[in-house]
Amino acid sequence: MTAAAAPPASDDEFRFLDFDALRVGRAGPLPAVARIAVDVADHRAVSGLAFDGGLPPEIVALHGAGLNAHSFDPTLLALGRPALALDLPGHGRSDWRSDGDYRPDALAADVVEVLERVARRPVTLLGHSLGGLTAALAAAMRPDLVRRVILVDITPGVSPARDTGSVREFIQGQRDFSSIDEIVQRAQRFGIGHERAALERGIALNTRLRPDGRLEWAHHLAHLEPAPLTADGEEAQPYTPIWGALVRLRSLDVPVALIAADAGILSRQHIAEWEDRLPSSAVVTIHGSHNLHEAAPLRLAEVLDGLHAKRSDAAT
Repeated sequence: MTAAAAPPASDDEFRFLDFDALRVGRAGPLPAVARIAVDVADHRAVSGLAFDGGLPPEIVALHGAGLNAHSFDPTLLALGRPALALDLPGHGRSDWRSDGDYRPDALAADVVEVLERVARRPVTLLGHSLGGLTAALAAAMRPDLVRRVILVDITPGVSPARDTGSVREFIQGQRDFSSIDEIVQRAQRFGIGHERAALERGIALNTRLRPDGRLEWAHHLAHLEPAPLTADGEEAQPYTPIWGALVRLRSLDVPVALIAADAGILSRQHIAEWEDRLPSSAVVTIHGSHNLHEAAPLRLAEVLDGLHAKRSDAAT
């Protein structure tokens, strides 16, 4: 079945849930989804979306750079488990950091504060791209709050300059737009999604209208100079130390897993390094682009469900 075109613009942030449910074939009543906020350091708040609100989350999801918690809506609707999708600081409805620091180590401290408030039992910590690196560090800081860590299309071996340059260029290369259609066309040129209705939905939830009538990204990254996602000096592989966090988790019997996109940013060499450093950890490859939670939400949910249900690592 082909999903219908995205609904017209409105101020209701939940207006796409029926559309998302249709995409993943979810029938019946939708779960309760509520907006929550947790106070963190520096008088800031981290916002998020609680699925099956009132129940403690089994899964806490962290999106990638330039996205927001709604990116996970289709996947979490398909998964059907109590979950919390966070807006990382500087994204969605979470407060911007005054220092403009959105590297994984800075974000992880905020995520830990949220987990300390909401995790009534150990959770599966799911992270896509920047959110995956953040998840690894947050879990290593408080392994008692985490039962499993799953990274989506990211490893600490990536080079921002070599492997994620197109993502950064998409986020920061153009700052304002005349219409959603213009952004859709730009996204398609960058290979970010192919289903037009899904792209329109994601863009509508991630932009805001300026007083001059032009659209701009709602996240802080698009308003910063220089690019804030890399370490000082544009190191070739600034995230290499995060391997240590993943190895430590394994030593503490916290399973880790990797879900790769076959048309994403990870090469065979990245996956081979993962398998060498983390032998016997689960590795699954899914057909789709880097943003798997938007490009292949149903398949991603199926894989997540299987990994979440396991208690020990197993290569797939």
